[in-house]
Amino acid sequence: MNIVRKDLDQNNAVVTLSIEKVDYTEKVDKTLRDYRKKAIIPGFRPGMVPTGLIKKMYGKAVLVEEINKLVSDNLYKYIGENNIKIFGEPLSNETEQQTIDFDKQEDFEFVFDLGIAPEFEVELTNKDKVTYYSIAISDEMIDNQVKSYTRRYGKYIQEDTVEEKDMLKGELLEMAFGKINEAGLKVQDATLTIAYMKDSDQKALFADAKKGDFIVFNPAKAYVDEAEISSLLKISKDAAKTVDADFQFKIESITRYQESEINQDLFDKVYSEGIVKSEEEFRAKISENIQEGLVSDCDFKFGLDAQEMLVAKYKDITFPDDFLKRWTLYSNKNLTPEKLEEDYSKMIDDLKWHLVKDKLTKANDLKVDAQDVNEYAKKMAKAQFAQYGMIGMDDEVIANYAKDMLKKEETLKNIVDKVTEEKVFAIVKNAVKLENKVVSIEEFNKMFEA
Repeated sequence: MNIVRKDLDQNNAVVTLSIEKVDYTEKVDKTLRDYRKKAIIPGFRPGMVPTGLIKKMYGKAVLVEEINKLVSDNLYKYIGENNIKIFGEPLSNETEQQTIDFDKQEDFEFVFDLGIAPEFEVELTNKDKVTYYSIAISDEMIDNQVKSYTRRYGKYIQEDTVEEKDMLKGELLEMAFGKINEAGLKVQDATLTIAYMKDSDQKALFADAKKGDFIVFNPAKAYVDEAEISSLLKISKDAAKTVDADFQFKIESITRYQESEINQDLFDKVYSEGIVKSEEEFRAKISENIQEGLVSDCDFKFGLDAQEMLVAKYKDITFPDDFLKRWTLYSNKNLTPEKLEEDYSKMIDDLKWHLVKDKLTKANDLKVDAQDVNEYAKKMAKAQFAQYGMIGMDDEVIANYAKDMLKKEETLKNIVDKVTEEKVFAIVKNAVKLENKVVSIEEFNKMFEA
């Protein structure tokens, strides 16, 4: 076998593999002999089928399989031994590759196109500038979080006078001509909240009402959605569409959700007993937690800006464009050439970033070990709990939750990728000139608007 490489330019090469009969005859013959030993063909004893018949039945298939294996093994061996960094996989050349006739040919020639990755070095200096945004913690942000906690740790209480957001429970009786309709609808333990009514006149009927009062109102006017009427009167939606009568509602109970007071009991529920001992400490702790939560957002923004800077810095490196487009279409059968052209520049930027990140990883000998993965998983777990206001969770709970996360192969892979990227960004952050800038949360969020 002979292999010849022809470089077309720094990103494209053609490799030709020439295979002669001597390269494959021995293996083909051995395979056919094995077939002969195992073949079961009517009229012949096992192992006694004529060699010519075996060759006629299986010879071409065996030849094709052996040639393909020879080509694949030797092509990738050549690429590996010569340390050729390729994109995708080799593609059959569309102009130099001749038609192969396995019935007539004994010698074969296969021609492949290679898309070669650009050669460049990544150098970072303080001439490279990236802005690092920090978010200022405002009193409003702290107030909102305090409000969130007082709502979350509140309780339901019974009241005697109605307010709009209260839940009222009582008996509903259908009326006709100003009196109770004995044959009409009767609903025990009906439940309603005035705030959900759409009609202001109907809402006004409940103003300053008290426990034990009788209120006459019209559900069809109060609510515009038959689903709400259906739920209130405990009838079907179709039946609710026909309801137009007034109903008498006897207020039997008034339930109100009372937000928690800002006191030691609240502090202990949020941060565990004794951690916070005053409102001042409570607000300071909340500020600290908000800041911790925003660090990942600020780091994420830095990562985007650092990536953009590096992609722009190496804008002049070249790629085998025609090869990449051809390989992408070959690998993605549902992708159209039009869509590929539309997305190609973004694809190249992503590829450029991948190469830069890979070079920084290797140049700095970055490794991701089990401890890195576990710590990142615990950080993710804490963030997920924090979304639901569950601050200061026990370390064992966090560790067990993280452990369960890592059981999913896709999650594990994503975490390894994220840890690697974090390490790369840490290298970038230490090497470039950081331009620190403090912004409000509103200004920060606007940076992500399309």
